Amino acid sequence: MISDGHVVVVGLGFGDEGKGSVVDALCRDGSVSAVVRFNGGAQAAHNVVAGERHHTFSQFGSGTLCGTPTLLSRHVLVEPIALATEARELVALGVPDPLGLVSVDAGALLTTPIHVAANRAREDARGASRHGSCGRGIGETVWYSLVSRRGSAPGDVVEDQVVPSPPGTPPTVGDCGDPARLRRRLDDLARFYEPLIAGSEHGFPAVEELVNLYREFSGAVRTVSGDEVGRRADRGRLVFEGAQGVLLDQWRGFHPHTTWSTVTPDAASGLLGARRATVLGVTRTYQTRHGAGPLPTEDPGVLDRFPEAHNGTGRYQGAWRAGHLDEVLLRYAAAACGGIDALAVTHLDRVASGLSVATAHRTPSGADLTSLPLGPAGAVRHQRELTESLSRCTPRLEELPRDPDAVVDRLETLLDAPVLLTGTGPDRADHRLATPVPLRR
Repeated sequence: MISDGHVVVVGLGFGDEGKGSVVDALCRDGSVSAVVRFNGGAQAAHNVVAGERHHTFSQFGSGTLCGTPTLLSRHVLVEPIALATEARELVALGVPDPLGLVSVDAGALLTTPIHVAANRAREDARGASRHGSCGRGIGETVWYSLVSRRGSAPGDVVEDQVVPSPPGTPPTVGDCGDPARLRRRLDDLARFYEPLIAGSEHGFPAVEELVNLYREFSGAVRTVSGDEVGRRADRGRLVFEGAQGVLLDQWRGFHPHTTWSTVTPDAASGLLGARRATVLGVTRTYQTRHGAGPLPTEDPGVLDRFPEAHNGTGRYQGAWRAGHLDEVLLRYAAAACGGIDALAVTHLDRVASGLSVATAHRTPSGADLTSLPLGPAGAVRHQRELTESLSRCTPRLEELPRDPDAVVDRLETLLDAPVLLTGTGPDRADHRLATPVPLRR
């Protein structure tokens, strides 16, 4: 039963589906022994509202207000300075010793202010052709590790980006306890990015200052290694909290407007090994996204009617956008996950105001597409073709039922999965967990 089995929470949109509230709801009864973050980094923004308390979870698991510990897996990009800031915010909300709730895999890559400066300089240089980056150094952290692992030389092109100078070994969480090794790796990182950052408005602290900060971080959190997820999974129930949404996935999203992260449940499944888990897909009753990239059902009227309390325009992310529910994209996201076992549907209170739903995408030739082909995982050409196809199609819209129960029934039929959790407002009191459903994976 889902009440005692592991759960993988994954967004079925472009992010901002309500994953934070879903994880909080799953943790509220005290049955979850840990929340495992299995992708992404400090760019995550998962909101939990509990009466007068509100927090936007970035690196801490969204079960923290319930007292549930967090494990940052080796697939997470860890930003220690931002983690310390988030810990102070949680203390102000009444969470005692938040860092004491956190364990971090020693193999997790560090996102540093050097990566952030490089990310912002690169996005500035793209001008109107920006990809929609959050400007938090996520892509640069992954890219530098790729360049290092491949032994790339200056002038090589890796993932459409030119290598500016010889790379070093990327710094990890495990390096934070060894100042000499960390200093070498940060020096190499700074030299690598100097040609890109020089002349830009973006800077970063001195390497020695970073070494001291990261030494304090190493002493404040528990660092783990080996199969920590497996050990915990055999002792108690885990909830795996995904970041971003499947439509931004590095292998399945619409390139180039994707994240440098595996958003689908694959990484969580790899961490669990042969152990079973329920894949819980999360969707709003309408589509949203930040910044550049396809949003076929975009409608300024939806944006005007449903203002966001916790989302806005970011310098690098771009504007907050909204549109109608898109069944074609939902089918695609579920298929990219290898199917889902259950659904969480948030923002059900919005349907009473009147929304539409795209049942198909009409091509310029007049054909109606009700599904999108997956193609081989990681086939960039195919991902670009999907992006181009969406730009040429027009959504075929019909009115969405104004009865929340009818919307739930429709989504259950569409994705062949029961709705486990419903959200009818921003507060945790507005999120209801349905009768437990059997594990199917």
